[in-house]
Amino acid sequence: MSSNALMGISRSEESEKLESVCKEIHDSSSSLSQVIRVVMGLSQVERRKVGETYMRIYGEDVIQNHEALRLMMVSPFERDAAVARKALDQHNVNIIIEIYTCRKSSHVLLIQKAYHAKYRTHLDLDIASIEPPHPLQKILLALSASHKAHHAETSQHIAKCDAKRLYETGEGKGLGIDEAVVLETFSKRSVAQLNLTFCTYNRIYGHTYTR
Repeated sequence: MSSNALMGISRSEESEKLESVCKEIHDSSSSLSQVIRVVMGLSQVERRKVGETYMRIYGEDVIQNHEALRLMMVSPFERDAAVARKALDQHNVNIIIEIYTCRKSSHVLLIQKAYHAKYRTHLDLDIASIEPPHPLQKILLALSASHKAHHAETSQHIAKCDAKRLYETGEGKGLGIDEAVVLETFSKRSVAQLNLTFCTYNRIYGHTYTR
């Protein structure tokens, strides 16, 4: 079944195709690589329907014993929520930073909702509760707050002012990074605005802020 193969067909034809895919998965259950190949050819909606059909026919959760399949069968933001949870359990804050910096703000907000729905707690609270405390904890929380400002338009003027302030309270004084200023900036600006600020900093001062 190729992606979107269920579109434009009758309900009976859809049922037959779903049952056919489920049989193929069941017959290949001893080969995870083959099962993954089958699932990779499905859209997100098709994967969900296959999971429901498989449970109805075989009385089993097709993904319960395979983390790779579990991550494939859920939505992208549910997958990121699961990855974030695992990263927190392993004290791997770099993964959380990657999620916050590489995902659109609208996606991050959906990740946070999915995280709360699945784990009955808030991602921000779990980050704040990391033990032992991590040096990047406050930065992570500030990045999280920055996504809540994602509707704000970017401003070159604000970027220039923020870049100047970061320089004057840090490198300009020869004191390194001023954590209080960094946290304030990160928590008040959207990710897009922060990217513009760092580009402006590089253009004005000839090197990256984190050099």
